[in-house]
Amino acid sequence: MAVNVPGLISVVAFYILILVIGIYAGRKGSKSNSLTEVFLADRNMGTVVSLFTITASWVGGGFINGTAEIISLQGLAWTQAPFGYSASLMICGYFFCPKMRRANYVTMFDPFQDRYGARVGALMCIPQFLADLFWSAAILSALGATVHIILDLDETMSIIVSAVIAVLYTFVGGLWSVACTDVVQLICLAVVLTIAAPFAMLHPSVDLSRIQDKWQGEILPEQIGIFIDIYCLIALGGTTWQEVYQRALACRTPEQARSSTMIAGIFCLLLSVPPAVIGIAGVSADWNATSYTGEVPIPPSQMGMILPLSLQYLCPLPVAIVGLGAVSAAVMSSTDSSVLVTSSVFTKNIYKTLIRTRASPREMILVMRVTIIVAGALATILAIVGKSVYGLFVLSSDLMYVILFPQFVSVLFSNTANAYGSLVGFITGFVLRVGAGEPLIHLPTCITFPFYTETDGQRLPYRTLICLITFAVIYGVSRLADVLFDREILPSKYDVLRRSKDIQRDEAAEAEEMLDKGTMLDKETMLDEGNNKADCDVIGSNNEKLS
Repeated sequence: MAVNVPGLISVVAFYILILVIGIYAGRKGSKSNSLTEVFLADRNMGTVVSLFTITASWVGGGFINGTAEIISLQGLAWTQAPFGYSASLMICGYFFCPKMRRANYVTMFDPFQDRYGARVGALMCIPQFLADLFWSAAILSALGATVHIILDLDETMSIIVSAVIAVLYTFVGGLWSVACTDVVQLICLAVVLTIAAPFAMLHPSVDLSRIQDKWQGEILPEQIGIFIDIYCLIALGGTTWQEVYQRALACRTPEQARSSTMIAGIFCLLLSVPPAVIGIAGVSADWNATSYTGEVPIPPSQMGMILPLSLQYLCPLPVAIVGLGAVSAAVMSSTDSSVLVTSSVFTKNIYKTLIRTRASPREMILVMRVTIIVAGALATILAIVGKSVYGLFVLSSDLMYVILFPQFVSVLFSNTANAYGSLVGFITGFVLRVGAGEPLIHLPTCITFPFYTETDGQRLPYRTLICLITFAVIYGVSRLADVLFDREILPSKYDVLRRSKDIQRDEAAEAEEMLDKGTMLDKETMLDEGNNKADCDVIGSNNEKLS
């Protein structure tokens, strides 16, 4: 198979375009020593940019490729990501984003550390770190496989080049670079796929009668539980990703954060239509009637490439060339977002809070940029050598739902939860989810829920059940801790985690003490200034007498 030269030129052109725009957009952040400038674009992101970049937090390479893949394999009924992620943005916009923006948080983990203390709050960052790392590796790995099959280029080199470019402009400009490249990537993706979808459907090899009874999809009775579970996982678990909040917290006002996020939810759903149409065209095509030389029918293991294959073989050459470049750039854009989130959370919630509490803004920006390189390098290595990266990402995403969602709701909307309930809830959710097993990484099932079978696995909505159990544990243990310490059943010296009310009381006392010190200092300063003035008056009077 010869190298696809036009496709290669398109990919290179898009990479150069994204790199130039990223570096140009980040030129201000590259010289700044302001944390809010680099982390949150100085909280000065306009409505249009915020709308596009929040939409792009979900609509990237994984989203469009996954939508085309699932609808071609399992039909519309199981194409849950577009509806679920759209709902998650709506929920974020209405409930979470305005509250977070009003409090001027930097990351979604700030309220945990403010309320539960630095160490327990830092524990909540672990699922986010793992999920982002494995997600970056999974999409880079998918990009490498796609470029290898479509362009006949070396898979490893494609992964490395894509990661280096994404890391480079993120390193230079922070969120400004990521946001501006998101705008370009999203516009290109929407325009190209919208143009490509009709061409793919009208290709002579496409015959919709082949799938007229299958494109809707079918939900069997024994699949209802897992169907509900996946929707809850996407819609509710999707509210706990820092990628969304990093962009929403950069909005100028809480009202803008709400409107941009909710409108982005609508855009997310609309932008899933073109890849879904292309996926239907791909599965309806007679690939023997095209110039495609691979295995026919396309095996399920390669259906993840159904969108780029359809672009190449079912669309006119100019559309195919631009489309392949846009899809590749979209994957790269997803990578930059993940490494920026990882570096921001590590710098703010781990390094500044636990390691170097007196770190200067300049030092924190340096740490953030070093972490960007490290996160990008780890994701690249995993993408090249990892065999079960996608399975690890699935497990990490589940942990975001069963652990972080109940924790996030509790810390933002309840005064009952404390550090003890949060810690025990974290452990409970982790043990139950890992114990439930994960076939994708051959993790054995140690805990079986009702209706479990050896052939179908967990048929109950077990993730949602674990999430509810985590909620119950958080509130139950928090209430128990309050009773034990408030009634002095346990001496206060054993309150090693300090409940949230104690942390707030100590912070209030510290603030009052600092205020008193400041007032006293002001009084001493005024007294000193008064004495100095009196001395000067005496000296001036004596000088007049001498003269």
